[in-house]
Amino acid sequence: MILRVLGCSGAELPDFRPPAFLIDDQLLLDAGTIGSVLTEEEQWKIHTIFITHSHLDHIRSIPALADNIIIKNLSHTVSVQSTAEVINAMQNHLFNNTIWPDFTKIPSEQNPVIRLATIIPNREYTLKGYSIRAVPVNHTVPTVGYVLKSEGKTVVYTGDTGTTEEIWRYCAGVDALIVEVSFPDSLKELAQLTKHLTPSMLVEELAKIETLPKKILITHPKPQYYDEIFAEINSLKIEGIELMHDGSKYFI
Repeated sequence: MILRVLGCSGAELPDFRPPAFLIDDQLLLDAGTIGSVLTEEEQWKIHTIFITHSHLDHIRSIPALADNIIIKNLSHTVSVQSTAEVINAMQNHLFNNTIWPDFTKIPSEQNPVIRLATIIPNREYTLKGYSIRAVPVNHTVPTVGYVLKSEGKTVVYTGDTGTTEEIWRYCAGVDALIVEVSFPDSLKELAQLTKHLTPSMLVEELAKIETLPKKILITHPKPQYYDEIFAEINSLKIEGIELMHDGSKYFI
């Protein structure tokens, strides 16, 4: 399994892009960054996008992807999948012919550029050689993380979360855990208020996992505090932990 980090930041500044993780050139976990990194040909390979929650930094590149497809006059449908709350938010507040054209009906309802699909949390789905399960986490809006499996490898992605419980049951000994740390410990109160994690809070969450993942890849740091978070993560001395940066590639 090849994991390409298109973006992994908790805010946007030069050289810091919103979250999007490309799996094997064809499947996306979140879609904060697409067209600013991928060539046209790379974009056309994407067939499915799994969204964790409806916040703009996790969905914002989907409209531009749809526009690129229709401009190129391609017969290509991208399946955008998430829970009912997220799908409803995208349909009502994004693809609503006000904020953006309703690409779920363009060029036609039978053959749209974007097909929104609802998945049920805690149910395992299979898709083109992958199995995927959405697991609820604790954020300010309805949010899920994902457990993705392919060819004997397992990646767990928490999306945005504060202190949570359920998803850790799926993390014991997995090949890679992509987990958020948005703030340094000096801003723990803000992290708790906005339902994010700090390095010390992450340690408390990792203690809930029976066997730590082989890789612990940290995502969603606020760029303004990147260096502080980097230092705090390194000081944890946890084997396999790493603060990711945009453009990284991992062979899981």
